[in-house]
Amino acid sequence: MSVNLEDARRVIAAGEARADEIGQPMNIAVVDAGGNLVAHVRQDGAWIGSVEISISKAWTSRAFDIQTKDLGDNAQPTQQFFGIHTTNAHGRGVAIFAGGVPLTRNGEVVGAVGVSGGGGDQDQTVAEAAAAAL
Repeated sequence: MSVNLEDARRVIAAGEARADEIGQPMNIAVVDAGGNLVAHVRQDGAWIGSVEISISKAWTSRAFDIQTKDLGDNAQPTQQFFGIHTTNAHGRGVAIFAGGVPLTRNGEVVGAVGVSGGGGDQDQTVAEAAAAAL
């Protein structure tokens, strides 16, 4: 099972609605079960530099089936995944900050959403709202 374009559009729409609520333009990316980009939107005024970051957050969340904020907590000095963000240099980078959330259906990870464009708390709240729409 994997998310499809219809799913991705629904997830993105929910994320956009939350971003509008908090007044912060965002980049929102959805990847499928294989970590492949299904859809991306850059809201008017969202940072161009956050396009790839949103995609990396989605990919990371799917690659490890974990919220990127939780991976980040475990990637700090003295923690078990310290340095993980330096891996996968030949592919998409590993993101270790808030805004990436797995997408699940019937308890199975079917993709992920990644959000970037605000502070960590803003990215996370938009990603959670987006994920809830699946």
